Amino acid sequence: MNYWPLLGVAVIVIGFALRFNAVPVVVTAALVSGLLSGMSLPALLALLGKSFVSSRMLLLFVLTLPAIGLLERAGLREHAQRWMARMQNLTLARLLIGYLLLRQLLATVGLTGVAGPAQTVRPLLAPMGEAAAEKILPGLDQADREELRAIAAATDNVGRFFGEDVFIALGAVLLIQGFYTQHGIDLSPLAIALWALPTAIAAFVIQSLRVWLYQRRLQRRAAALRIEEAN
Repeated sequence: MNYWPLLGVAVIVIGFALRFNAVPVVVTAALVSGLLSGMSLPALLALLGKSFVSSRMLLLFVLTLPAIGLLERAGLREHAQRWMARMQNLTLARLLIGYLLLRQLLATVGLTGVAGPAQTVRPLLAPMGEAAAEKILPGLDQADREELRAIAAATDNVGRFFGEDVFIALGAVLLIQGFYTQHGIDLSPLAIALWALPTAIAAFVIQSLRVWLYQRRLQRRAAALRIEEAN
């Protein structure tokens, strides 16, 4: 057995340990493993190109990111913050919980690529969340902004992760069905999706509570600052 192609794994471990960019690390590891396994360079490049084109989701991100970058350069984040500042009745908790609900509902019908960290969280949700937080506590510092961005990203992740398991045509649901079938347990994809529904509801409630508690923490800090200024 030829163990030399396993050096590609070492390349990934070393690259991630040194905090190099993930894309060139993975491509380099693929080239190392392919060349050491005896593939010619043209054949290896053809395989990488075919895999890239066949991965439709990756191609979607490649086409989406430049458009998002151009919109951000044109001031999309600043416009989103100004929109949020004008919406007096839209609080931080309402914004994030509403997005969580929408994200989860879209994921339950298989529309996982409609929203996401690159498409909505970075250019829209996070800036709007910062503007909503500044209405509660003006003058947010950098640590507050980073925490708020993390909460916005977590909201998106929870909505997709726990919502997509309810979609019966998801690959993970079919994988679960195949696993149970191998062990003599007959489950339909619909039954698996229905069993995932209580978990999705619990995840929505828990994340909503976390968002509400974060807003309450900002409100308490703002009240404490007002008391200090009054004294």
